[in-house]
Amino acid sequence: MKNSERNEDMKRFWHTASHIMAQAVLRLYPHALFAIGPATDSGFYYDFDLGVNGETFTADDLRKIEKEMKKIVQENLPIERFELPRDEALSLMKNQPYKVELINDLPLDEVISFYKQGDFTDLCAGPHLESTGSIKAVKLLSITGAYWRGNEKNKMLQRIYGVAFETREQLDRHMEALEQAKLRDHNKLGRELGIFTTSELVGQGLPLIMPRGAKILQIMQRFVEDEEEKRGYVLTKTPYMAKSDLYKISGHWQHYKDGMFVIGDEDSDEEVLALRPMTCPFQYQIYNANLHSYKDLPIRYNETSTLFRNEASGEMHGLIRIRQFTLAEGHIICTPEQLEDEVLEVIDLINFIMNKLDIANDITYRLSKWDPENKEKYVGTEEGWEKSQDILRRIIDKAGIEYVEADGEAAFYGPKLDLQLKNVHGKEDTIITVQVDLALAERFGMTYVDSDNQKKSPYIIHRSSLGCYERTLAMLIEKHAGAFPFWLAPVQAQILPIADRHQEYVNGIAAKLKNEGLRVEIDARNEKIGYKIREAQKMKVPFMLIVGDSEIENGTVAVRERSEGDLGAMKMEEVLKLFANS
Repeated sequence: MKNSERNEDMKRFWHTASHIMAQAVLRLYPHALFAIGPATDSGFYYDFDLGVNGETFTADDLRKIEKEMKKIVQENLPIERFELPRDEALSLMKNQPYKVELINDLPLDEVISFYKQGDFTDLCAGPHLESTGSIKAVKLLSITGAYWRGNEKNKMLQRIYGVAFETREQLDRHMEALEQAKLRDHNKLGRELGIFTTSELVGQGLPLIMPRGAKILQIMQRFVEDEEEKRGYVLTKTPYMAKSDLYKISGHWQHYKDGMFVIGDEDSDEEVLALRPMTCPFQYQIYNANLHSYKDLPIRYNETSTLFRNEASGEMHGLIRIRQFTLAEGHIICTPEQLEDEVLEVIDLINFIMNKLDIANDITYRLSKWDPENKEKYVGTEEGWEKSQDILRRIIDKAGIEYVEADGEAAFYGPKLDLQLKNVHGKEDTIITVQVDLALAERFGMTYVDSDNQKKSPYIIHRSSLGCYERTLAMLIEKHAGAFPFWLAPVQAQILPIADRHQEYVNGIAAKLKNEGLRVEIDARNEKIGYKIREAQKMKVPFMLIVGDSEIENGTVAVRERSEGDLGAMKMEEVLKLFANS
């Protein structure tokens, strides 16, 4: 069975489980209002409203609901699909306001379908299993808040997450995997390792990067900028904010304003500014500062840019979705004839960086297209969109990349190749994008003089080479469970003196290693050596160099590696060789 077919089978299974959970809730809490209950990539959830009195589900309620679900499974109720005209559908759901809202939002020609199992009927497009009896093992995992339709202006509902399987053994394996995922969760592990923290005084979605995390980001940034310079990119440095006029030309003001932080009042005579959500319109002003010939192109601008996006409070999580972030951003201005080679070169750069970070095999690809049924979301013409999508698709095919296509996921100005990566909990996020833009150059009056001495509008490639640094750091924490590879480790070696009398020798070793460009720390605390070793292990330091009387007498250090343990006594020349090969 293909993975896609297997995934669809599991979603059908989990969707059925969500309806069983909703039926159990209805039996236990007849006054409950029901919102939506879809399958996800890793299970299912259902959103409930228990009424105006602030009643909430508790952990004990989850156990009761789970017990009732098992009864429904044992009843082996047949699941039947039926359709109703709009007026009858509204009448059936008249006591369920969230369902009524969903029905009213359906197109007039849409089929309105329902699924019935025993005493429970739900508005649903399906699909489902034939009966409730196939689900043999179920576990409800957690309760969280979720705004109706993801809009924080709407009421906060209660979302119950769960999983279900055909056998108890499958459920046990899944729960074990969840426990392992918790151990790798960057939001927990990143704090324990001193990589980042948060503060209520600073605000939600604004993580504070601590010294170890800042060092990792610095290593990645230097690596990326150096590699981009080798490949012909020129560095820019642009402001963090601009007048609203700039964003009105680019289209951000019309299409992205709700996602921006605006400074000032549009209704006053004062100047209105906004923090930048991306760098492209700023770099276009640099391009327009000079006249350009076709001989000047391509021009490749890159910038390690700090960006700001007004994420909804319910969407923010750790380092993955935040309000201020750092992007390895770049824009290539080129002729139509250069476009294919430039996109292929961008893909080559991305592959190089992903291989260096050892995540290339974890990436999936998505061609994100516009939604022709919702044209007001985008700038440009239908002809321009179809052309740019066809161009990008042809280039991706030439690169030999396997991908899926997704309508409605494009940027408002052009289609994208999105590189997707799942976190330890199975949620997929975009870490890198490559966009072909045939629209914005003309809007900004960007031109070049072609070989026929005529002014023409260039094509633009928007690209990130590593993506959001903070999100990439989160993914790396989870992939390596905090045990970063030697080149990326914020502390590569910790030197552990056994007693105070060994401090002078240890200081000399630290100086030699730092002089070689290595990142080392000394643990000079008045603690037993066993404790110091355990602490270094807990902090995932690649190497420990232990110094006692014997090491000083022989001019060596005792080397421990975090996974292999004791490597024996070594001279400094041997240590440097070991580190060079790590």
